[in-house]
Amino acid sequence: MIAAAFTVLIFLAALGSGIAAGLFFIFSNTIMASFAKLPVPQGIAAMQQINVTIINPLFMLVFMGMVVLSLVLGAKAILGWSEAGAAWLLVGSIAYLLGCFLATMVFNVPLNDAISAVDPASAEGAAMWTRYLKEWLPWNHVRTVACLVALASFVMAFARTA
Repeated sequence: MIAAAFTVLIFLAALGSGIAAGLFFIFSNTIMASFAKLPVPQGIAAMQQINVTIINPLFMLVFMGMVVLSLVLGAKAILGWSEAGAAWLLVGSIAYLLGCFLATMVFNVPLNDAISAVDPASAEGAAMWTRYLKEWLPWNHVRTVACLVALASFVMAFARTA
């Protein structure tokens, strides 16, 4: 029964990291490039609106739920190191916690807070937008890759435990 519950948790972690990877990928591939082509005030205003809209119950369930799942599955991997898939669980957990959650909190969120505080039509806003595009996007690439690594790792762990 406990083994089956962990198999479900691994499956959910694969789904959650896949959702996060897709979200971050579309920002890296399309959204930020589109915003960069807009007049600066419009790009800033669009990003400001996204930063407000994205903080919703469903996003937070996936984003923070993955933190909880990663902590639980990472602990399971360490405590059951000899079990099938343990290394994959640990890799997936670390990838999400460090490459997605920590990168978000240390790099992307402070930049989001900074862009949210500027007047889109001001000189300060224009300067911040240049910095924002230069610094935010590489960290979003990190989050995308980390979530893909987590996804692949959780799939590998699932394949060994299902």
